[in-house]
Amino acid sequence: MNLWPPYLAAGVRVREISPDWQRVRVEMNLHWWNRNYVGAHFGGSLFAMTDPFYMLMYINLLGREYVVWDYAARIQFMRPGKGTVGANFELSRADLDRVIKGTESGEPFLRDHQVRVHDAAGKEIARVERTLYFKLRKPRSATATIAESGG
Repeated sequence: MNLWPPYLAAGVRVREISPDWQRVRVEMNLHWWNRNYVGAHFGGSLFAMTDPFYMLMYINLLGREYVVWDYAARIQFMRPGKGTVGANFELSRADLDRVIKGTESGEPFLRDHQVRVHDAAGKEIARVERTLYFKLRKPRSATATIAESGG
């Protein structure tokens, strides 16, 4: 991912993807090409560094049985970002269970996650709310559900 052109150009670096895909950590250094007029991180770069990690995490954790898309996002800037900034993404078993339960009827399901972009001292630079869209590719039938439960 560090060679993906949008991240390479913005200076975003993936520092960690846990083997189980439940945790991702990214960073971005301040450079002349991602600096805004007042010398802080360009807001678009801060926003871009939070995309598409939750989508990728869910795809890897849920498997091909699910359609997973980024649906919407919103950013709120808290203070100027200088130096190195970072963001952490985490998913728990409860997050996965919520999506599985929310999609079992076959209808689309939306789920929000909040990402906090922070500076090297841990101060919050920006807050990003990302909404993801989920849908079972083939809804489970009542027969399949009975068969899976041993009934």
